Amino acid sequence: MKTLFTLIIILCSTMMNYAQSRDTIYLWPDEVPGEIKPKSKPIESDNKSGNVLRISEVTNPAIIIYEPKEHLNNGVGIIVCPGGGYQILAIDLEGYEIAAWLNKLGFTAYVLPYRVPNKRKEALYDLQRAFRVIRSKKSKSGFNVKKLGVLGFSAGGSLSARASTRFHADSYPKTDAIDALSSRPDFTLLIYPAYLDEGKNRKLTPELLVDAQTPPMFIFATADDQYANSALVMATALRDYKASVELHLLPKGGHGYGIRPGNIAAETWPSLAETWLRRHVLE
Repeated sequence: MKTLFTLIIILCSTMMNYAQSRDTIYLWPDEVPGEIKPKSKPIESDNKSGNVLRISEVTNPAIIIYEPKEHLNNGVGIIVCPGGGYQILAIDLEGYEIAAWLNKLGFTAYVLPYRVPNKRKEALYDLQRAFRVIRSKKSKSGFNVKKLGVLGFSAGGSLSARASTRFHADSYPKTDAIDALSSRPDFTLLIYPAYLDEGKNRKLTPELLVDAQTPPMFIFATADDQYANSALVMATALRDYKASVELHLLPKGGHGYGIRPGNIAAETWPSLAETWLRRHVLE
């Protein structure tokens, strides 16, 4: 048991160092809108249960860039939003590991440590700013992303849905020329999303303003997930507005499984998402 615990600690440390060695772009060069604390490094939690690296106290949000091998690069980018109940971020389980998988498919991934804890409003600032920052730059490969989408897990799914339905209006005051660029995702993937059914009688959360301009969505959840209703109400709203949506609901799998083997849902959604991406994004 002691040996296993030691291996887990080494793995978590390696993943964190691996991420830190990658290109990182901080979203706000000067003051961070809505932030009262000084910019500092996120705090790693002592809670490593489930072999998950958790971070909190994010005050200087950034995007960590994962670029695929040049011969695989398809020119499409995806911002990855980890979950954690808007309290922490499961930064490896639903961030770094997802980015590595996307790279194998040819996508450039941008892991977003958005602000936590208890900063739903500010987290949206961060995601919208991330879209604009990425669209303002060129990749190492020398071209701007042809398309830019978002993939979110749990609370990160909530954040992704908010960005996908609230791009019509600015959520924060413009800070520079970058903020004139669009924050609309070209496509959205929601994996076991949460907090989308906070309306009356568990209907769609009122701030999610679905319309014909809402980007196409892929949604995956399981029936035994306590947050599964979020996936159902989101898919229903998209269908009602004749927006493009693909919903998958498995009987079992629970919540918070990421892409790790050993869970039927974790072993199922990646292939379904890959097929959807190839059909609806790459064609």
